[in-house]
Amino acid sequence: MTTQKLIENTDKKKERAQKIAFGLFSAMSATVVLILFFILGFILIEGMGAISWDFLTKAPEDGMTKGGIYPAIIGTLYLVIGSSLISFPIGIMSGIYMNEYATNGKVVRFIRIMTNNLSGVPSVVFGLFGMALFVSALGWGDSIIAGSFTLALMSLPLIIRTTEEALKSIDDSFRHGSLALGASRLQTIRRVILPMAFPNIITGLILSIGRVSGETAPILFTVAAYFLPQLPNSIFDQCMALPYHLYVISTSGTDIEASRVMAYGTAVVLILIVLLVNLLANALRNYFAKKVKMN
Repeated sequence: MTTQKLIENTDKKKERAQKIAFGLFSAMSATVVLILFFILGFILIEGMGAISWDFLTKAPEDGMTKGGIYPAIIGTLYLVIGSSLISFPIGIMSGIYMNEYATNGKVVRFIRIMTNNLSGVPSVVFGLFGMALFVSALGWGDSIIAGSFTLALMSLPLIIRTTEEALKSIDDSFRHGSLALGASRLQTIRRVILPMAFPNIITGLILSIGRVSGETAPILFTVAAYFLPQLPNSIFDQCMALPYHLYVISTSGTDIEASRVMAYGTAVVLILIVLLVNLLANALRNYFAKKVKMN
């Protein structure tokens, strides 16, 4: 066998191996997408029959087998907004400190290890901690503010790490150029680094919102009410929430068929809320990304 034939055979083997690998990866990706569409399709088919104007604007009635889920929708939005107002500034500033200011490698590694460990803590543990600290020790009771702080603690590790990685992706030449022009480190971060990294930071914020909006265990111990048709009057009141509402009507309904329909309807509304928040956040991300490119 000549050298030319050996080269041709080797090239054919490489091409065949590449096609096989590409086919496997494509099949795996298609399987994941199909599973996702199957789950979403199943929930939509089962739950769209429950969606109506009354379902979205009325309070639950008759042991939560009738009426709507309006208080649960508003309660979920309160918790998402409250936890975001707490976790976003703290998480972003912590990420900035770790990447831009911290000089001791051991301290940064220790903080990063603790952050990773915190992100792996089960949500029920956060719920127990929130109940012990915010509900009992601080005397806030079962309230929106206690639930918001608990959810904020749970989402902090994700925001810190995504912020840090977004800042790391910015080339140091931008920092050196800004400092060479006479800008301070704070001015460099505020006017140069953050605007460039912000589109990627928003990704972490999107993921944190998605996680917070679907959690049940933390709000079970700190804020969620089983049946509360009226809306809260202050941040120290309890509220209903879609994840807990979904859990309750799925496990404690007196009318099995009615509970099942309401459960799937609640799941559809929760998915749509997360989807709308993600679309809004992606729109903001694209807006800031275009702004960075234009500058």
